[in-house]
Amino acid sequence: MTSSWATRLLPYAYRPLFGHVEFRRLLPALAASDLGDGMSVVAVAWLAVEIAPPDRSGLLVGAAIAAYALPGAVGALVFGRWLRRLPAQRLLAADSWIRATLLGCVPLAWLLGVLHPVLYVVLLAGSSVLHAWGGAGKYSLLARILPPEQRLAANALVSSSSSASIIIGPAIAGFLATVLSPAWIIGIDALSFAVLAFQVGRLGGAATTAETAAPVDTGQSAAGLHLLRRQPELLGVLALTWFFNFLYGPVEVALPLHVTADLHAESSLLGLYWTFFGVGAVVGGLTVGTLSRLPLWPVTLTIVAGWGCVLVPFGLGAPAAVTLACFALGGVIYGPFTALSYTLFQDRTPPAWLTTVLAARGAALLTAAPVGTALGGPLTAALGPRPVLAASGLATIALAAVATVLWAWGNRRGVIGGDPKEEAADDLGDDLGEGLGDDLGDGLEERLGDGRK
Repeated sequence: MTSSWATRLLPYAYRPLFGHVEFRRLLPALAASDLGDGMSVVAVAWLAVEIAPPDRSGLLVGAAIAAYALPGAVGALVFGRWLRRLPAQRLLAADSWIRATLLGCVPLAWLLGVLHPVLYVVLLAGSSVLHAWGGAGKYSLLARILPPEQRLAANALVSSSSSASIIIGPAIAGFLATVLSPAWIIGIDALSFAVLAFQVGRLGGAATTAETAAPVDTGQSAAGLHLLRRQPELLGVLALTWFFNFLYGPVEVALPLHVTADLHAESSLLGLYWTFFGVGAVVGGLTVGTLSRLPLWPVTLTIVAGWGCVLVPFGLGAPAAVTLACFALGGVIYGPFTALSYTLFQDRTPPAWLTTVLAARGAALLTAAPVGTALGGPLTAALGPRPVLAASGLATIALAAVATVLWAWGNRRGVIGGDPKEEAADDLGDDLGEGLGDDLGDGLEERLGDGRK
């Protein structure tokens, strides 16, 4: 175990991690790539604004942001047959080299004067096509190189790196964009992934034999969706989360254009918006333990409505200082949502089928935010940034209102509440058995019964 002074300053639970050479090599490289992605939150949108044809900036910003995320969702489903058996190390390295190469072509094309909007979107899309697999490989690799009792601490460090990048990355990119082209900032992101790919290639030992499953197993997803049809409450949580993420998508397009077109400000202000949001999200996430003691459905619905409310002042022409405060508050509100959503699934799903249901949840949610982002482009071009931000907020408030009515109706009828684990476990095997065969159905009944005990 390392005896450096830096390691001794860490809380005791984290110190054993640095006794593993592979982890010591991997963590700084992961942090570098997280920081690069955090900087690209600003740089991708800002470069789209700069190279867009007149009156087409909204469309290009939406296309660029969607291209930076949506192909990863497609790749998660399309390439499962070929990639799910590859070692985690190779998946992470392949994703990192692809991102480094294609993102590195952006500043090169800009320098040569050939960065056409179509080429820009194609390069962004290609860079993200394996990113879901890279994420799966990252966490599978951590599980392989560390003993089980140290994995929670490792996941906490890696997750903290991702959260910190949301705070630090946009702020750095916003200030760098005042002296550098955003194309060079994307080049820095590419360099960070080259560093990660190099470090992953240096790993040896147990890491080279690791295998990973698909980030979204299509077979499990189908079974999970079949199961969800028998549990209206879980289906309601899934629908609420999908529409919440979908309505958030246009914000990522409208916000940079609001900064340029409405406020006539520099990229540093856009970085400040995301920094405030990131700080708020970290604070909100840290409070999730307290919130989880409250009724989960009312708190979740309040979060949805609260996020919608903080977007409305944008449409009212509020000054930047006010909307910055709103965005910080929005981060506090938004932060706990994912954890609460997962908790609802955990509380309402028979333990034997939790993994299957979460696989179905992941498959369904892969498209929500990217589709909303892609739609945000033409909406912003047609209506303007302020109306789109306000409309996103009002639509989110309406979503919360509709969901509240449905939740109250389901609560009165007994569809929501109670302990569905006990009620669902007996008939899930029967329902799945109808589609999968009587013998398999009997086995599922026995499995679910064991999981319930």
